[in-house]
Amino acid sequence: MSDPGFVYLASQSPRRRELLAQIGVRHELLLADAGEDVEALEAPRAGELPAAYVERVTRAKLRAATARRRARGLAPAPILCADTTVALGRRILGKPADRADAARTLALLSGRGHRVISAVAVAARGRTRLAVSVSRVRFAAISPARIERYVASGEPFGKAGAYAIQSAAAAWIERIEGSYTGIMGLPLHETAALLEWAGVDVRP
Repeated sequence: MSDPGFVYLASQSPRRRELLAQIGVRHELLLADAGEDVEALEAPRAGELPAAYVERVTRAKLRAATARRRARGLAPAPILCADTTVALGRRILGKPADRADAARTLALLSGRGHRVISAVAVAARGRTRLAVSVSRVRFAAISPARIERYVASGEPFGKAGAYAIQSAAAAWIERIEGSYTGIMGLPLHETAALLEWAGVDVRP
């Protein structure tokens, strides 16, 4: 099976781009057009459990990206999509809508453990595969003043659970169990395995 030389990444996340570069995978962005309602794909359904939500959204993103590549007449190559959410029990803590929502989310996480669930999917040669990474993170107690400063920094926005592990919020993390890169948004172990299945040469 020949290496196609690159993959399409259907994600705006700079962290996912950095992580792919870390394992030597050349990629080109395959982003949605202005007319595509990407946010609608990420809307949770009533009663939906976090793991089912992440898998459904990732598969939906992959279908949309596959159709996008065909519509644009782009050269065939594997397509990679991912989605990440933070779960507190059965509750899905997605991207905060505003400052108040971000502060509420961080207050919920303060002094407690939560799960970070990341799904990654690859389409290649007319087939798709998906893998899920589940990690556990425990926060120390966070004072309201610290939450307010973090929210004011703008860092929570666009992040599931209103925080990024590679940001100043790392100072609140007492312990993690699982995949650091999965918590960042692209679990590299699972991603590398899927890309190798797709015929992509992954270093080392």
